[in-house]
Amino acid sequence: MVTLETIKAASKRIADVVVKTPFSYAPILSKISAAEVYLKKENLQVTGAFKIRGAFNKIALLNHNDRAGGVVAASAGNHAQGVALSAQHFAVEATIIMPESTPLTKVNGVKRFGAKVILAGSNYDEAYAYALEYAKNHQLCFIHPFEDDAVIAGQGTIALEILDSCDQLDALLVPVGGGGLISGIATAVKAVNPDIQVIGVSASGAPALKESYELKRAIDSTSVRTIADGIAVRDTSEITLQYMLSCVDDVICVDDEEIASAMLFLLENQKLVVEGAGAVGVAALLHHKLPHLEGKNVAVVLSGGNVDVTLLSVIIEKGLLKSHRKMKLMVTLVDKPGSLMRLTELLNELGANIVHIAYERTSTDLDYGDAHVTIHLETKGKEHQKEIRERLHQESYINQEMM
Repeated sequence: MVTLETIKAASKRIADVVVKTPFSYAPILSKISAAEVYLKKENLQVTGAFKIRGAFNKIALLNHNDRAGGVVAASAGNHAQGVALSAQHFAVEATIIMPESTPLTKVNGVKRFGAKVILAGSNYDEAYAYALEYAKNHQLCFIHPFEDDAVIAGQGTIALEILDSCDQLDALLVPVGGGGLISGIATAVKAVNPDIQVIGVSASGAPALKESYELKRAIDSTSVRTIADGIAVRDTSEITLQYMLSCVDDVICVDDEEIASAMLFLLENQKLVVEGAGAVGVAALLHHKLPHLEGKNVAVVLSGGNVDVTLLSVIIEKGLLKSHRKMKLMVTLVDKPGSLMRLTELLNELGANIVHIAYERTSTDLDYGDAHVTIHLETKGKEHQKEIRERLHQESYINQEMM
């Protein structure tokens, strides 16, 4: 079993490679949640995520024979980069099995550290099964992302850094997928101060660990679907579940809409790029999932920042629409010279910035002599959009909003 002593030993072991990431007060989030909130920024870790801690500790403890053969890991990205960098440090060959849907940024991140990448399976669990078979067939050492005491101890070093930075902590929010991170953190926290609440936050699209925690027995999901790919784990680990049942106070969940809003919030208000898995704790606070923490000192682990830029662009665009800073309209007007100019002049008078415009005159739902104009606007909020709609109505434009 992992203990406070093994976690302290891991902290010394990884000190020369792993960054002691910032632990900072978040004033805007504190005001919104009515709590005193601090962010542990593991998204600023050397590999962009906390996983380097456990991976490095594990490979550092391997004997000569295990290192000589090479190591294998299965990962959606962050554990992969942790294993790859750790293997490179010890001059060990590493092969990483990643799901076929893994974002290119994470694949390239692994290759940058010199590891071989094999894409296999539609999700982590299928990649994991492939990796186990690959390790067996090639007689290689398998580095599990969470079902390993050395890995769990490495992840627990985050708690030591948080506790050193905040001696009046009341609660700690930790992302949960496989459970390795919260197992290490909770073990350390409860050994130092049992009164500190350790709360896991999962994605509602990957509910296995939350449901297992509530039922106190391991159950698996039939499928997972969430933008938080770092915690999209289908099957529950018996090992990490037992740690959680002994040390974790609660597990809650947030949905993808809440996760996306938290990612955008962190980008805008904290100037931090955080992946979906890393943003779940912030999502829980933003959406008032934990009212009993009001007035308390709360630490939130931002577990990683390796988000696919394509997904991030979609989240930003949707967020701008939801916050009334962008709107999409389709206006029907008479197809004659000057009609489009009059419309754009009207929008200019209203202070709306046109960022995209398309003109369609051949649609079968149009009367002859009419045209559809699709317009994307930058706007100044809900009241501004209301003013635009009312003015278009007053000017007798037939229009509808597009989402």
